[in-house]
Amino acid sequence: MTRQQHASGLPGVRGAERADSLPFHPSALAAARAGAGFTSLLAVFLGLAGLTGWILGIDVLKSVLPGVAVSMKANSAVAVAALGVSLFLVARGPVRPWVTTVARAAALALVLGVLTLAEYVTGAGLGIDELLFRDDTADVQTSMPGRMAPNTAAAVMLAGAASLCASTRRLPSWISQVTGLVVADIGMLRMYGAAYAVPELERFGAYTGMALHTALALILLGVAAFLARPDEGLCGLLMNVGTTGALGRRLIITALVVPPLLGWGVLAGEDAGLFGPRLGTALLVWGNVAALIAVIFAALSVGRRVEVARARLEWQVRQNQLLQDFMDHTPAVVFIKDLEGRFLAVNTSFEESLGLVRDRVLGRRDLDVMPTGLARQARDADLAMLAGGRPVQCEEQLTLPGGPRSFLTTLFPLGEASGAPYAVCGVVTDITERVAAQHDVQRERRRFRALLESAPDATLITDGNGIVVMANTQVRRMFGRSPGGLVGTRVADLAPESTRRRQGALLDAYLRRCDPPPVVVDRNLYGLHGDGSAFPVEVSVSSLQAERETLAVLFVRDITERRRAEAERADRYEEQRHIAYTLQHSLMGEPPALAYLPSAQRYLASVQDPGVGGDWFDIIPLGGRRTGVIIGDVMGRGLEAAAVMGQLRAASHALARTSATPSGLMTSLDAFVGDLVGQLVTCLYLVLDQDRCEVTVCSAGHPPVIVLLPGRPPGPLWAPVGVPLGVNDPGGGGVLFEETTRPLPPGSVLVLYTDGLVEQPGTDIEERIDVLCHTVGVTLGGARADPKTLDRAADQLISTLITAPADHDDDVTLLLLGVPGPDGADPQR
Repeated sequence: MTRQQHASGLPGVRGAERADSLPFHPSALAAARAGAGFTSLLAVFLGLAGLTGWILGIDVLKSVLPGVAVSMKANSAVAVAALGVSLFLVARGPVRPWVTTVARAAALALVLGVLTLAEYVTGAGLGIDELLFRDDTADVQTSMPGRMAPNTAAAVMLAGAASLCASTRRLPSWISQVTGLVVADIGMLRMYGAAYAVPELERFGAYTGMALHTALALILLGVAAFLARPDEGLCGLLMNVGTTGALGRRLIITALVVPPLLGWGVLAGEDAGLFGPRLGTALLVWGNVAALIAVIFAALSVGRRVEVARARLEWQVRQNQLLQDFMDHTPAVVFIKDLEGRFLAVNTSFEESLGLVRDRVLGRRDLDVMPTGLARQARDADLAMLAGGRPVQCEEQLTLPGGPRSFLTTLFPLGEASGAPYAVCGVVTDITERVAAQHDVQRERRRFRALLESAPDATLITDGNGIVVMANTQVRRMFGRSPGGLVGTRVADLAPESTRRRQGALLDAYLRRCDPPPVVVDRNLYGLHGDGSAFPVEVSVSSLQAERETLAVLFVRDITERRRAEAERADRYEEQRHIAYTLQHSLMGEPPALAYLPSAQRYLASVQDPGVGGDWFDIIPLGGRRTGVIIGDVMGRGLEAAAVMGQLRAASHALARTSATPSGLMTSLDAFVGDLVGQLVTCLYLVLDQDRCEVTVCSAGHPPVIVLLPGRPPGPLWAPVGVPLGVNDPGGGGVLFEETTRPLPPGSVLVLYTDGLVEQPGTDIEERIDVLCHTVGVTLGGARADPKTLDRAADQLISTLITAPADHDDDVTLLLLGVPGPDGADPQR
């Protein structure tokens, strides 16, 4: 920061200026300027007093002390007065044009001094000595009346030059200050001569001597010239608040006081006869050495403070560098300004945002580096924060060279130990992207809320503990509760008290699962109307992963009408199912119970049909101990298959009564089915002759009969398998149906069934037949084939092969036949 820049941003030096990077107290500078003005006025007073003596002829004003012949010459009085006025105006500062013009009065003294010295050098008279007054003291002191002493002339010339230099700011201050010190030294030399009674210091040879009040005036003028610019040059070294100023002030006081006092003491001792000149000289040397040693130790103490201050300064510099590095690596814009709005520190982001280098920002105000509107806005914000005395934070949109941007601005004061602020620190963060993201979030939140409100069902969102955090307006219609009133309550409280605990436990169990899938529950869940009545509900539950927890989204639907419709539909279904079972039973008929042929049968209709299907079986007595047994399966389901089944059962029963062979019966049925368009039927017909202990079988594409012979494991009864009924051409030709006769000893068991028992999607039908054979062996192996045993075996076969009856989609028919001996007994197998 330059000398002209204020240091109001630094603690302790607010409102001061800086010289050569040295800090100053404003009060010290003001006192120095006041001292310069005061000494200038005293010099003016002394000059005017001498001039008055010449005007009025008062000798005491000319020579001050009675009996002293040396007097202040008229030219000396005029020069002293002019120099006093000039230096007084310069010391007031700042130097304005009119002040500079008036201060040029010092040129009069400069001219008088130069002309007088010229007279002494050349020995010629220029007519200036008695230009104003005739010197009536000349006969006493000199042959050159009215001429000022040569040392006075030199001092006046130098003082005039010092005043002119001090009033010219573009000249270095040290010129006027050094010249002022020389003028003061000339005056002090005359004062020392008077104090020590040394005439040689009063005058030089036969020339006019310097008057005492002239010497005092010169000392005052020299001091005024030295202090006229106190914040610069040599005077700045003495007046600064640092250790340099403290050390300089101590040394200058010592130099001005100690040597004159020691000299005066030595001379006084010699005059009193206390000691001779040699001892006096020794004492003088000793005194100067002692004083110098004292000054040295005083300087060392000051130097110690300098070192401590330097260490602190270096530490502060490191801290400032760390702070600057921190600021430069901060993405936000950071700046520090003094109370007058000048920038003291900025970071790299600040430079980039304004497109200015740091050197063009520091020391300047907002208006110097920012657009006018932005600068005024920034200054108003600083002043408002300082007026409030507390940090402020606000969001604002600013227009920068790159376009409008959104910023979060934080302003706070930097205070001294006393709490008084000395600077303003600001942190400006670009939040354009964050604001845009917030707008997107708010827009998505509005969309989500609109979507939530547009749902036809009551929608509730709960936290991980089942507490409602959001609900749509549909809850008012369903539960009689406002959405806001539900927030913060347990969602289980919307259930009747009798089911509240169970329904709350279901939700808790769902929320405890890891990444639970959406589920729909419509069984045994109830809600509670505003009037306290319960109603059935369907609840769709899904999880929603929030930032810190998993939320549950519940869509609740009142299914009272659905339950009523389901109940009505179930009643109609049961009625139709009863009718279908009645129809199926009437179509299939009730097979006769033959004492010589115990049997057990099962029929399961497909779940896709109302209790009717195309499966049938029949047991037909053929006379004696001969029995025809037929089982078939019409392709398809429902009433159409049941109708075809009824026709085929009637036709097969009639054909069997005609004693038709199994192959003949199949041929006749094939012709019958061929007349039915688009029908296919699998069928198996066997004739069991218990007297001859044999069985004749013919199959039209039907699954094989399972036979359990005494003492042997169960297995398929081998028989040729023909094509299903309806495959051959009704006009003739095609594949002939073959039959085979196999022995069947007493105690055997036959198992007839349709494909619905052994067919299952995804499995091999041969494996399923093996399972059937194994189960027959387990349930009937070694057992007596009476009706009860066969009935229990039928249940075991159904439960083993049909594991999910409620989901089975095909008709199932199962027929078990026991073959007793000729006398009806079941021999041991």
